[in-house]
Amino acid sequence: MQPFVTLTSVAAPLAIANINTDDIFPAPATSPIKLGRAGASRDELGKNAFAVWRWNADETPRPEFVLNQPPFDQAAILVTLDNFGCGSSREMAVWTLLGTGIRCIIAPSFGDIFYGNCCKNGLLPVRLGGEDVAALLALVDVPGGALVTVDLTAQQVTGPDDSVHRFEIEPYHRTMLLAGLDEIAATLQRADAIEHFEQDYDRRRPWVAASGPPT
Repeated sequence: MQPFVTLTSVAAPLAIANINTDDIFPAPATSPIKLGRAGASRDELGKNAFAVWRWNADETPRPEFVLNQPPFDQAAILVTLDNFGCGSSREMAVWTLLGTGIRCIIAPSFGDIFYGNCCKNGLLPVRLGGEDVAALLALVDVPGGALVTVDLTAQQVTGPDDSVHRFEIEPYHRTMLLAGLDEIAATLQRADAIEHFEQDYDRRRPWVAASGPPT
């Protein structure tokens, strides 16, 4: 997983509240995009992000959708409204966003499961107050776009007007993102402690180990 430390990018404005994971990764029956071959990499799923909004039935782009408009089609930061990623728990919603190049989403709030899936996959979800998000949306929704910097080390967002907005993030998620660790890699970092626990458990309860596995 790619570490997330500091990111400066054009930010794409998407001023819509309550975007759910079916909007982000549409079901095959509603999507104009073929969902890709079996075993496709996560990067290949990028075209599926917001597919119903981004593409016509013949897979030509809809020019009115922000991620089809330069320079927002190159944005690595998305600024949006409340309750982003609500709905079902599909982790593919995060994979499709990463496949478009988006590494950070700034919103007042997120669906809980979506928020956790972001942190597990290297996409930083930043929660800012509604007024701060509204100010950022106004600043980035301009012809030619505008740059925003997100610094996870300092836990702050710097807007195009040099305004600084501090955000909070759970220490565990912050450590995982900074180091580029998914949950398996984070667990393996504790391999020595896990082994020590197992050995101590067997020492204190020898009858468990002696009984062997169930037959």
